Amino acid sequence: MEEKEQLTSHLPGEVVEIYRQPVPGEVVERYSRPLPGRSTPPAQPRKKSRRGLWIFLIGLAVVLGIAAGVLVWSWLSPGRILDRFEYWYDYGWEEDAEASGEITIPTYPTGEGATLEVETDRGPELTAQEIYRRVNPSVVTVLAQLEGSASVGTGVIFRSDGYILTNYHVLAGGRDCTVALDTGRTYEALYVAGDERNDLAVLKVNLTGLPAATFGDSDQLVVGDKVYAIGNPLGVELRGTLTDGIVSAINRDVWVDGRTMNLIQTNAALNSGNSGGPLINAYGQVVGINTIKMSSDYSNVEGLGFAIPSASIRRLVNDLLTYGEIQPEPSFGVTVLQTGARLEEDVWGLEVLEVTPDSAADRAGIRTGDFILSAAGREVSSSQDLLRIRRQLYVGDQVTMEIWRDGQRMEVTLTLTDPVE
Repeated sequence: MEEKEQLTSHLPGEVVEIYRQPVPGEVVERYSRPLPGRSTPPAQPRKKSRRGLWIFLIGLAVVLGIAAGVLVWSWLSPGRILDRFEYWYDYGWEEDAEASGEITIPTYPTGEGATLEVETDRGPELTAQEIYRRVNPSVVTVLAQLEGSASVGTGVIFRSDGYILTNYHVLAGGRDCTVALDTGRTYEALYVAGDERNDLAVLKVNLTGLPAATFGDSDQLVVGDKVYAIGNPLGVELRGTLTDGIVSAINRDVWVDGRTMNLIQTNAALNSGNSGGPLINAYGQVVGINTIKMSSDYSNVEGLGFAIPSASIRRLVNDLLTYGEIQPEPSFGVTVLQTGARLEEDVWGLEVLEVTPDSAADRAGIRTGDFILSAAGREVSSSQDLLRIRRQLYVGDQVTMEIWRDGQRMEVTLTLTDPVE
């Protein structure tokens, strides 16, 4: 036990993945005028000199040549002097080539019947103190041993029999793993399954009776809702840190390391080590897993953190628990307006703007200009309603849709397929 504690106190930090985008430079204008109370003497005529002109032109050419050379060198050189004033999404302390390696942590079998449940009932709103007392016992420190270094992150217990959720990048390249409970006691963790693209991974410890966190429905969040984060910023010394903020945006598409992630944006303070920790609503429910923050070397970037929403996590984690990998998400094959239109008294529908050729919707006979009233027996009034229904379905499932065409109600049945390229 003492040996593990000593190891965690000298960690180099958690692994980083980077996303860069250019930062606009500042525009400066200047205006000069004579000091008050003083006048500028009239200019005296001077004899023109060609020699002075030639010296000026040669000097200007030299300066421009040097400047151009510096710019080209800084752009092409590996270090890139100014780094072109770039942003990145920070997963940890420093970029580590070992972080992208294969996970070789000893495994625990999938298909054992375990699932992650998400509650739709929220209960009474809690104070920050009540939320911390309720959720912090479910938050763990995750330590993955890499080749010659280590990675530190956060995890959330989601089942009392020892299942823990964290970020995939926390474990990437790991050979073995330990977790520390809020009591400080450490245990060996086994690797169940993970998905790099969605940045989620499941661990298992051989314990029962653990305090499991309650997961709530992130689809019920609205911009401005109060949220909290608990994690281990900057490693183990500050573990169990609580920060708060609001939901800054929902369904934010973020391009990270060659993939698009649909995330919750928050201004709750997140730092290296918070990865894999919970984003918590005002009712003490976990509604997201914190994964990245935006930062920059050359400008102040504050309050830009992102979390994977629980509405997506439920399907992804249950796929990992059952199959050991993420199953393909099906496609309806329609593009609809974001909000519904009123068709009659108490009748709302989503207008179909486009039908993908040879898709499930196309084969079922849905046309551009139709209005979708319901899907799988549930009414839809926004594109998000349709997305929530699709998240629970798999390729091959059959779904009944009620549509409105030329003032008439119709029912069609879609056999869901993979997205059509």
